[in-house]
Amino acid sequence: MSVATDADQQHPAVRLLRALCVLAGGMLFGFGLALSGMIRPETVLAFLQLRDMGLLLVLGGAAGVATIVYQLAPRLLSRPLLGGRFTGHPGQLDRRSVVGAAIFGVGWGLCGVCPGPAIAGLGAGLWPLGWAVIGLAGGAWLHGRYASRR
Repeated sequence: MSVATDADQQHPAVRLLRALCVLAGGMLFGFGLALSGMIRPETVLAFLQLRDMGLLLVLGGAAGVATIVYQLAPRLLSRPLLGGRFTGHPGQLDRRSVVGAAIFGVGWGLCGVCPGPAIAGLGAGLWPLGWAVIGLAGGAWLHGRYASRR
């Protein structure tokens, strides 16, 4: 599920409110990542090595809440609270998705963080995570160059 909007037809006050909601959601997400320890690469690596399964509770809690919201919101609300409409997002499992997931997984295993915790870690002052963020930005840039050729 995603929310489709026509940004050109939105009132400036609605755009500001949406931006503030996104900011608040991002801050809540970052706080949760920091509180759970996901911004510390050594904690994530211990999880990936099956030595500390505490992050499994974080993952399960996040997946559970997201599943409930994604299933219930379109049923309980006629439209999103801040405008737009609910739309589906078709997914497909193909060779490119599997290769991309493998590259992402190798990068995650090598540096011990994925994109959200890396950025949240920078906000918490863990400056060495900047290298991971630079790698993420480089990978996104390469993907954009590759995808634009297709």
